[in-house]
Amino acid sequence: MAEALRVGIAGLGTVGASVARVLRDKATELTRQCGRDIVITAVSARDRKRDRGLDLGDATWFDDPVKLAQAADIDAFVELIGGEEGPARSSVKAALEAGRHVVTANKALLAKHGVALAEIAEKKGVLLNYEAAVAGGIPVIKTMREAMAGNSVTRVFGILNGTCNYILTRMEAEGISFDACLEDAQRLGYAEADPTFDIEGHDTAHKLSILTSLAFGTRIAANDIYMEGISNITQADIRAAGDLGYRIKLLGVAQRTESGIEQRVHPTMVPTASVIAQVHGVTNAVAIETDILGELLLSGPGAGGNATASAVIGDIADIAKSRPGFQHGPVFGRPAKELKPYKKAQMRSHAGGYFIRLTVHDRIGVFAAIAKRMADNDISLESIVQHAVSGEAAAQKTVILVTHETTEAAVRKAVDGVTKDDHLTDKPQVIRIERAG
Repeated sequence: MAEALRVGIAGLGTVGASVARVLRDKATELTRQCGRDIVITAVSARDRKRDRGLDLGDATWFDDPVKLAQAADIDAFVELIGGEEGPARSSVKAALEAGRHVVTANKALLAKHGVALAEIAEKKGVLLNYEAAVAGGIPVIKTMREAMAGNSVTRVFGILNGTCNYILTRMEAEGISFDACLEDAQRLGYAEADPTFDIEGHDTAHKLSILTSLAFGTRIAANDIYMEGISNITQADIRAAGDLGYRIKLLGVAQRTESGIEQRVHPTMVPTASVIAQVHGVTNAVAIETDILGELLLSGPGAGGNATASAVIGDIADIAKSRPGFQHGPVFGRPAKELKPYKKAQMRSHAGGYFIRLTVHDRIGVFAAIAKRMADNDISLESIVQHAVSGEAAAQKTVILVTHETTEAAVRKAVDGVTKDDHLTDKPQVIRIERAG
């Protein structure tokens, strides 16, 4: 049997502790699968005295994760610290430069520095594995990087944030407000005390940028993503979507267009009969469309200690199965130095169907004015519905429009025109309708 794989783990929070526990509890099974033992020889965390319910045996403790990354008695460095800068970046870079394999769950780090780190890994001939950075326990990175040779990806999209999916699921199922759902998500541990990173789309954008690089062979461009969150989704939108045969999901979408690569994160209406519309709660899903395979949908637990730990363990096992002298595949599916510059498509040229909700004064001529603004911008309407608003707002009406395929620019121009006409009593709502399998 080959010599044991010596692992150093930096970060012993929920995920790190879970990884250490699985490596201990499943040691015999992992040895059988990998052909060698996997042993934790060193660890690092902020608080040495904290009781984690773990016996780390003879593992050496390092207060500085960079020193751990450079330690001579580890073969693989597992970074579970988090953050795009600071000790996470310094320790991963140090490990790669020292010729150590690296496993990370850090999507923020990869979104900002992934290409530079990949260049170091490929130069040193070591693995940089990051399955846990995107969609938790779903093996989407391995699928795109290893199992789709010869396929050209045309579009990749999915539900990449469990917090947002949980909130939207409960809003629909229970008829409660966004704020009430968010409060419950925080209480249950699905959302952070400051949920901005999740609910405004940043987390999804980081994950999408990594998938975009894998899909299209471009350098990561997390700052070039059109982004909207879900904080402005109301019960009126949820109900209207249901009446029209749609369900609202926060999607990350990347696709190749004639003008470049389009990356966008925003609330989206998907047909209730589509597979992705059936993904509820904290579950994630990723759809990959290719020329040979067609559409592949991967779905499963997208967050939490066990789901993330499972992906990390899988990455460690892949390292354990590799042997000296074996030529590892490139980090992002193509050599890092060959990744093409990212060419951003113009979001305003995006074409598709749109849901438009307008709250307007209940007076003569409003409906005709709205229709004229749509016609002036060559927008063809699939349906138009008016609802009276009861109670104190009885002098208002809700007008719901569903367009045939048109452009983002045309919709925005038409809605701006209605706003300038002084017919609206509240901010307009525009939600894209996505073709989904």
